[in-house]
Amino acid sequence: MAEFTLELNDDQKQVRDWLNGFAKDVIRPAAAEWDEREETPWPVIQEAAKVGIYSLDFYAQQFFDPTGLGIPMALEELFWGDAGIALSIVGTGLAAVGVLANGTEEQIGTWIPQMYGDVDDVKVAAFCSSEPDAGSDVGAMRTRAVYDEAKDEWVLNGTKTWATNGGIAGVHVVVAVVDPELGSKGHASFIVPPQTPGLSQGQKFKKHGIRASHTAEVVLEDARVPGHCLLGGKEKLDERLARAHERAKAGGERVKNAAMATFEASRPAVGAMAVGTARAAYEVALDYATTRSQFGRPIIDNQGIAFQLADMRTQIDAARLLVWRASWMAATGKPFTSAEGSMSKLYASETAKKVTAQAIQILGGNGFTREYPVERMHRDAAIYTIFEGTSEIQRLVIARTLSGMPIR
Repeated sequence: MAEFTLELNDDQKQVRDWLNGFAKDVIRPAAAEWDEREETPWPVIQEAAKVGIYSLDFYAQQFFDPTGLGIPMALEELFWGDAGIALSIVGTGLAAVGVLANGTEEQIGTWIPQMYGDVDDVKVAAFCSSEPDAGSDVGAMRTRAVYDEAKDEWVLNGTKTWATNGGIAGVHVVVAVVDPELGSKGHASFIVPPQTPGLSQGQKFKKHGIRASHTAEVVLEDARVPGHCLLGGKEKLDERLARAHERAKAGGERVKNAAMATFEASRPAVGAMAVGTARAAYEVALDYATTRSQFGRPIIDNQGIAFQLADMRTQIDAARLLVWRASWMAATGKPFTSAEGSMSKLYASETAKKVTAQAIQILGGNGFTREYPVERMHRDAAIYTIFEGTSEIQRLVIARTLSGMPIR
């Protein structure tokens, strides 16, 4: 009989402990400073590069972990350190996933190394999909890519928003409309190389949380990119568009677009980030409840506090299991027949918001101050229910998948 286990193997435990040490010794001491500065923590990213965490090799090793647990385990530990700094370290990964999901082997080998740079000259990359009028509604996207056959170039025009590393990145991965008649099926992804004329940073956002992560608009004004920067290549794109037109005429099956392919691959990863933040807040609250005394006894001696902590830990563990299940399914090629990826992100992100709020309540007035990290964790946790598909969108995806109905 096959053995079933949820225990990490020795290699995974070693990596987990290594990441936890980096998060404890490097990320956490810097968290409050970079949150206040609202700037990209380049020194911390460079430290991560020096030890091998911020590198293509490290993420490749975790991505190809046959159990699927390498990436969620790594993300949980880094975000346990601090969400804003961790997002600055891993934000390039979303652009890399965009290339992995849609690019050719040559494009993967050419562009992903450039996204990271090297220890002496670290770089970041940006994935640009959302627009001012097209967030969850990807069908409303307006950024256009028009092919100039004479020069074998694509000309991009439009404005992207909420782009992590937008404008400061070397490599930008941009999703644009190539066939407006097909709506979301007429999208494609493009590499915009470093220093491409016509690409500029627009507004940099001052955010409620994850302040150490740079978020900005990316403006494209007649930005020309070589034909080989179309992810997947033009022949593959033309074939896909032709099939989409045929299916549209016949009222046939849906075709996934480039942006959604990237988001589906990353949703369990966002769930792992949320688990890390929730776990960090829970641990602060547990330590506080066992050391803080009121009326002559530790406050955890009161059921009102103890039961909250019991619920917090239970919800965190349940969220982690959902994330691990979805990650294992993705790694082993099992389809998300019940939208398990969306389930993991939905539950974990909602858990992070709830647990961080409860941590503030347990700490009372202290929890409301910046002398304790839980208020920052609560601000950071809010993003998990918003980016890469809001909680409402996750529920919609789950409901549609379960029912087979076009629920709106």
